[in-house]
Amino acid sequence: MGALALLSSACSGQFWANALTPRWGYDRHADIAYGELERQTLDVYVPNDRAAGAPVVVFFYGGSWQSGDKNGYRFVGQALASRGFIAVLPDYRLYPPTTFPGFVEDGAKAVAWAQAHAADYGGNVGNLFVSGHSAGAHIAAMLATDGRYLNAAGSSISALSGFVGMAGPYDFLPIRDPVLQQIFAPREDWPQSQPIEFVDGDEPPMLLMHGATDTTVLPKNSRNLAARVNEVGTSAELEIYPDTSHIGVIAPLVAPLRSTGSELDDFADFVNKVVSDSLR
Repeated sequence: MGALALLSSACSGQFWANALTPRWGYDRHADIAYGELERQTLDVYVPNDRAAGAPVVVFFYGGSWQSGDKNGYRFVGQALASRGFIAVLPDYRLYPPTTFPGFVEDGAKAVAWAQAHAADYGGNVGNLFVSGHSAGAHIAAMLATDGRYLNAAGSSISALSGFVGMAGPYDFLPIRDPVLQQIFAPREDWPQSQPIEFVDGDEPPMLLMHGATDTTVLPKNSRNLAARVNEVGTSAELEIYPDTSHIGVIAPLVAPLRSTGSELDDFADFVNKVVSDSLR
């Protein structure tokens, strides 16, 4: 079985992705509390050869808002650290026992923690990005579009330099899955869960990445959000990767799979371009 096939099954995929992840080139500071609850902890990945004032990326993993653990995503922390970024990977509350917007509220607290503490690890909080894959991209997108969450955590959308979404659900009404209906209940509040509904021109620059053959989260989510953001006059770059699945879009972040796609390069190029543009 190929490495990409192994990655396609959630638990075993994460095991193999992490087993193939180098343990050198970075320091991992694990299980740091950003809140008082059990799942309100995060890991910080610090590259050994970072430049002074490295960009900071807060990355949220996916799992349908029902599963996931930051310990399964060392490969993401290593990938971002390999490009000179300070990577912050939070855990957050899942369903059950929480429902929307509990996990978004946790995400906001994690970002506020990064804003307050990333400089302690050599990061420049003036270059603070949010990112995620799948449900994690939804959390990051909510933070980048609906200012109520970061405001409540003591931060703001204006603190964000950019958002990188990988295969995210941003415009997914109507909700047909019975479990997701419970997660986002009540039905009359479903629009409150859609990042696209909050685009009003104050969003940071975005890079929206999606696999063309993704059947888990349809590419129209990224296409629609990009169109809406650009329509109001802010900036969203859209990358649709041919012959790429839902898992395939994140696979090139695994060290041995870097040559299978340009996703990590595109991610890093976007962050570096935003940082460079901010210095002009």
